[in-house]
Amino acid sequence: MKTEGQEPAVLRNFLSKVGLEKYYPNKLTLRSLLEINKNSTNEEAVSSVENIPWGFLRKLFKLNSECRSCTQLTDKEDHDDNNDDYYYDDDDLYTADDPAENKKVNPLDLIVALFLYADSFLQQELALKMSMCQFSVPLLLPHANNSQSTLMLWALRDIVKEWRPHDLSESKGFVEKNIIQADLPFYSFVRLRNCSLSKSQWLNHVLSFGQSNNNIFIHRDMKGGAIKRNIANGLVEVCWYLPSGTENLNIFPEPVAFANLRGDVCESLAQFTFLFQVSTATFVFLDKVEEEEHKILTSLQDVKSKLFFVVNHKEGNVTEDKVSVKKTLKELELPKTSVKVKDPRVNVAEFSNKLCAAIKASIKDVKNPQSIANMLDKAVELGLSVDERTSDDQRKAAEEIVKGIGVRRVPDYKKQQLPLQGDNWKRLSKLEKEECRMKDTGDSGLEEYKTLLQAEKLNIREWQSKQTLSKGFKSFIEILSTSDKEKRDYFLKWMTLKLNSHSRDKLTDLRNKFKEQCKTKDAKLTAELDQALLESSLGIEHYMREMGLIYEFSFQSPNTADEISRLPGLAAEMLLDGYPLELLDGDVSNIPERWVTDVLMELHKKVGEKSRLLVLTVLGVQSSGKSTLLNTMFGVQFPVSSGRCTRGAYMLFLRVSEDIQKDLNCDFILLIDTEGLKSSDLAQLEDSYEHDNQLATFVIGLSDVTIINIAMENSTEMKDILQIATHAFLRMKEIGKKPVCHFVHQNVSAVSAHTKNLTDRKHLLDQLNEMTQIAAEMEKKPGIKAFSDVLDYDIEKNNWNIPGLWHGTPPMAPVNTGYSEAVASLKKNLLETWKEDKHDGVSQIPEFLEWMKSLWKAVKFENFIFSFRNTLVAHAYDNLDKEFSEWEWEFRKEILSWQTAAELEIKNADNESQVEIWNELVESKKSEVLKKIAAQQNIMKEKLTNYYKRKDTRVHLIEKYKVDFLKRINSLANEVEHSAYIYLDNALKLKIGLKEAQDIQRKSRGVIEERVMKLLSHCKNTTPPEERLTHEFENMWAEATKNIPHLPERDIPARILEQLRKHFSNQNVNEKLQNVNNLKKCGLGKFKTTRDHTDGLLKKVKYWWVSGDLQSFADRVIEISTQFVLDKTKTNGDYHDSFTKELLEKIDEKIEQNYKQYKTNSQFEIDLKLHICGIASREFLKMHRKFMSNNNPRSQLEKYKNQYLLDFIDLYKQRDDCQRKANDFVRLCVKPAVEEYISRSLGIDIVDQILTSCHSAEYSSRSFFQYNIQGELLQKGEFENFLKYICTYEIYVKDWIFQHILQNMSEDKTLGKLKSKNLQVIVNKITEATEQALKGEDGVLLPDNKESITKLINNMRKYLIKDISMSEEPEKATLFQIQSTCRPFTKSLFKALGELKEQLQNQFSNSEDITETLNKLPIKPQDELFKRVFGCGQQCPFCKVPCEAGGKDHDKHHAAVHRPQGLGSYRDEDTEKLVETLCTTDVHSDRLFQNAVTKQEWHPYKDYMQYYPDWLIPPDNTIEASDYWKYVLVQYNEQFAVEYKAKPADVPKAWRSITKEQELKGLKDAFNIK
Repeated sequence: MKTEGQEPAVLRNFLSKVGLEKYYPNKLTLRSLLEINKNSTNEEAVSSVENIPWGFLRKLFKLNSECRSCTQLTDKEDHDDNNDDYYYDDDDLYTADDPAENKKVNPLDLIVALFLYADSFLQQELALKMSMCQFSVPLLLPHANNSQSTLMLWALRDIVKEWRPHDLSESKGFVEKNIIQADLPFYSFVRLRNCSLSKSQWLNHVLSFGQSNNNIFIHRDMKGGAIKRNIANGLVEVCWYLPSGTENLNIFPEPVAFANLRGDVCESLAQFTFLFQVSTATFVFLDKVEEEEHKILTSLQDVKSKLFFVVNHKEGNVTEDKVSVKKTLKELELPKTSVKVKDPRVNVAEFSNKLCAAIKASIKDVKNPQSIANMLDKAVELGLSVDERTSDDQRKAAEEIVKGIGVRRVPDYKKQQLPLQGDNWKRLSKLEKEECRMKDTGDSGLEEYKTLLQAEKLNIREWQSKQTLSKGFKSFIEILSTSDKEKRDYFLKWMTLKLNSHSRDKLTDLRNKFKEQCKTKDAKLTAELDQALLESSLGIEHYMREMGLIYEFSFQSPNTADEISRLPGLAAEMLLDGYPLELLDGDVSNIPERWVTDVLMELHKKVGEKSRLLVLTVLGVQSSGKSTLLNTMFGVQFPVSSGRCTRGAYMLFLRVSEDIQKDLNCDFILLIDTEGLKSSDLAQLEDSYEHDNQLATFVIGLSDVTIINIAMENSTEMKDILQIATHAFLRMKEIGKKPVCHFVHQNVSAVSAHTKNLTDRKHLLDQLNEMTQIAAEMEKKPGIKAFSDVLDYDIEKNNWNIPGLWHGTPPMAPVNTGYSEAVASLKKNLLETWKEDKHDGVSQIPEFLEWMKSLWKAVKFENFIFSFRNTLVAHAYDNLDKEFSEWEWEFRKEILSWQTAAELEIKNADNESQVEIWNELVESKKSEVLKKIAAQQNIMKEKLTNYYKRKDTRVHLIEKYKVDFLKRINSLANEVEHSAYIYLDNALKLKIGLKEAQDIQRKSRGVIEERVMKLLSHCKNTTPPEERLTHEFENMWAEATKNIPHLPERDIPARILEQLRKHFSNQNVNEKLQNVNNLKKCGLGKFKTTRDHTDGLLKKVKYWWVSGDLQSFADRVIEISTQFVLDKTKTNGDYHDSFTKELLEKIDEKIEQNYKQYKTNSQFEIDLKLHICGIASREFLKMHRKFMSNNNPRSQLEKYKNQYLLDFIDLYKQRDDCQRKANDFVRLCVKPAVEEYISRSLGIDIVDQILTSCHSAEYSSRSFFQYNIQGELLQKGEFENFLKYICTYEIYVKDWIFQHILQNMSEDKTLGKLKSKNLQVIVNKITEATEQALKGEDGVLLPDNKESITKLINNMRKYLIKDISMSEEPEKATLFQIQSTCRPFTKSLFKALGELKEQLQNQFSNSEDITETLNKLPIKPQDELFKRVFGCGQQCPFCKVPCEAGGKDHDKHHAAVHRPQGLGSYRDEDTEKLVETLCTTDVHSDRLFQNAVTKQEWHPYKDYMQYYPDWLIPPDNTIEASDYWKYVLVQYNEQFAVEYKAKPADVPKAWRSITKEQELKGLKDAFNIK
């Protein structure tokens, strides 16, 4: 025997050899082993001795029964057959160093070492996994010295086994028990020192008798079994034989425990003594008995029935050996039956049979079998330590808490101890679903019914919040809250063990009744028994659920205790420590959202906000091995026993180590384990399918990777689960989620299965396609025909064949190595594929929670796709919309800038040219702008593509909107093209229109100049007095200008009428227009709608009901059209026929948008357009006359009269006219060009200024614009504003934007600063151009003569041609008979330019009429901002809320928040009261509606899309979201009723208590404003 002092050295050396010394003792945790790292997918053989423990653990945690074979390093020489050794001397062999020994480890030594360095909870996990692999597990663990061992009760506590004794064979019942608590016969196997038989090998033969040999115990003929043991002697292992209920296969009729002592009895006397005293019988294997052994054996008491000798009789055995055995037998008085001799002539099977017979015979005599748990006292008595005694305090605390369970029924215990998860929680869950589905409204109004539901919910919550904690539950929370994690973990484990043990004992009868009842197909009794099972089920999860509910309802209490507020942090710690958290309470099908949210946010904080998640879920039929699959794949321990009936979904966090975080793009893998779908027992219950559908939709929606687990043997169940899963995947596709899906086919074991199952896989795809079509039909998505339309599915890559779990017949079958390897391969593929794909859609915890809330809210509605709203999606969409608005403005700005440049080019075209030349120029410009637009279009598309490639914008959530944004780009391009063409045509028409006036002006100027020179010559000859000069000039001027012709006035009303007739030329309505000769009488009075304006039923049925609406609609169109006309007339331009075309197109757009509602006919269209054109004719005529007046040749020449007078006098007196001429040139030529330049660019500058100022957010997106505009409405609180906003939304928005611009431009004299900035730019350009113009083409200064002045001006015009347009007529007039030379004139010109700049700056600095400036700008900023935020202009068909989708071309109109329908003038046809119900409530109720669109027939609101397919009206995101409009209706109910000629709405009482603060909060919630 080795001395005590040597043992620690041996242990230290061994631990050092395998690299475990830093973990000794008990320092390695389960949590560290579950971490996902590079080794998680590493299947390579171990490369060093230090890697051996980790290779073993990796395989063991995958339930790979080959894990014990990885204790040797691969050595090429080991594979050689070294028969040559036979010829070497034995001495040489044993004395030479064997380096290979240093690379080998005995598996038993490794197991002992692992248990020594594992903490208590890892020990439990090791024992559990080893037991599942049908390995023996440590019962007594030797310490560093053999004088002390530990009874491993705690390590074995978690092992639960199932078996079927022979007496339950017929009933097919079974026993499930914590194995160390089962009272079983207990047999020990030991050996003496000189024993040549391998007792472990014989034990394996006995336990595998009649079946394939299982190596339960490691023996010498196993790989590594013959290597010298260093630290394992003294180890006692235990295993159990468990019957399957089949007599032919069972070795023993009852379960039996077998213990095996490693090493000889003398070395481990304490262990042997313990084993002998607790065993039913002890089998001693021996060849002979030495003296010391003789003493030990003969000192034993009560040996006759408890001691068996297994003697190895070898040929040639020495007599001395036989004598020693006989002597001992005689002294012990052992009967012959207690001695089993292994004769060389007896083969393995025969001798195994002998041993089995001896054990069977012994079992019959067992009267009081003992459980391993009850061996504790004996171990203590014999001086052995017991591992679980360190947790006695926690065990007692757990027992104290659960002691009441045995006293009363579990349902009663739960009501008293766990009251929050009782009937009220169930009722609250039902109320929340009813609030979404509105099925039981009865005669109540929907909104009233909704407020009743809310009131009842509030009452329940208040009641729940007032519940006091029971003494036991207080104790539960106090112990959990301890800062000592180890104590907390022990307590939780003891609670789990106690509760699970109770559940196994108490639920068996109920479960058997339930199974019997299911056979009767009585749905009512089945439901009752199912409920009884739920109520009688009690596990640690119920306590954790209660803890969550305590927190969930605590916010109702004003004084939330500190200990309650700390609960989320406590639960977050537990999650990080590897405990699962209930996500979905399956008993009531509800989520305690506040609890789950705050727990995960606490976790998010604890990990430094690094919480990227890869979410993985397994879905499958009940008992198809889902949890086992997850447990095997990741080494975790989701419950797999049938001992309880917990439902719902649980989540478990696995850390991803730093070495692989970057590759996987996540910090945690989040596993979600769910209850089984399509329980055959519950399928007959009416809500079974709905429940499964909800669960599948929810967990698939949360997951990045979904594994569909299919047991191939049940095709009906497979079909059902495929339908459920396909339905869920379809829903995910529609909301922009793209999970990865793998199908796992269990129990497929043949080597050729993959090839043979190709047909099966194709059949699966056919079924998936069939299920997809069914699901698409249910979700009203007829365009989806195949599974590949829903997911990227590869028949090869997304299908996995996995062999059956057990290798043989349970319960004695080990886990199939093929199962383990296949699951490992699946895991490796999942992680490797995830790495390669580099998924951008990985969520952090806050995003995961938002997604969870949105999913759950949508799941509670019957129509999932219709009801899904997600703030993450909304934010992602809003962010893209904001950027898109920026791109859109850049596009528009680019084309607008080009337009102004093109207009300038047209304006600067040679006035002497023919009109045809100008036409060609415009056509070339049109071709140019097409290319420009196409280029900008491509730039936008590229930006959109790049945006969708970003990794930080959650673009995967809005993938489905990409098509909408592409449509918007195309729509924008078409709109800009149309606008640019009109702009160019108008510029050409203006040029042509001005040509006649300019020609007359040029001829008249020539006449006047000729007359001036004649008068000058006459006066020089007659020398009249100075005062006569002016008189002579006046006479001359009057005579010269009296015959200047006026421009002819066009008949604008006639042209408009002609345009109207052309507009109707393709319709059969010309006869109706023939009687209209002019527009003089059109549009003078108020337009009135009549019966003849509508078609169909509305002529006959209830016209009075819709007439008010139609009149209001007509009035709105007239108001919008009139505003359009007035906006056109505010400029200084002339009327153009395109104005009428645009006007008629605008009216068409409005009529088309509202045709469904009003069913208007062609008579209405003609009457309305005649009315509007009548108004337009008068306004456009005024515009034309104003233009004619401003451009009349005579009035134009009058501008120069004073100048010609001064020229005449200066010439007469021969005075220097240089400075005056320069001033006149700047005033009449340069100043208008400068002002035009500023005006031309000012519109764009104002938009840029607003979009980059502090007000930019208001225009950043349509949602934010709506939020601001509605917030302002609330602040002002004026009914007229609300009415205008609702009834004439477009006009209100335009006015609001205009007023906003006025305010912005007046702040800090912003408009003046913008003008001054542009002034500086153009003056600098003019100055530079003048300096450049002083030189000729050769770079030499122009000669200083009069002729050079003309050259100078021409050069200036050439250099400034792309910036300004200087009219030739003013230039000719101002430079008439200039007497100065070039250089003095240039000097005067610079001075005049400086004065002009100063003058204009002073003018801009002083207050001015901003309104007039804005109205006269060629590019109106109010129009550009309106385009940015207005969208398509469509309004909800029920409540008239405007669409908030971007652009004019999108698949669906939608709005963030809808209103009570009465605000849109909807009324009840019987009571004439305004309708208080929100359309978002109606569309998920069973209510009906009727209107012109339905031809006055009643139609379900739920199916509103049948009539309004282009509108999406989801339910409100929160109950409070619509508080804004509820408040408005309450405040102005009477006024709206008067305005709409109806009676006030019956608003629910609860609405009257909504405050302004709640209203604003609701507004923020609705538009996702943080």
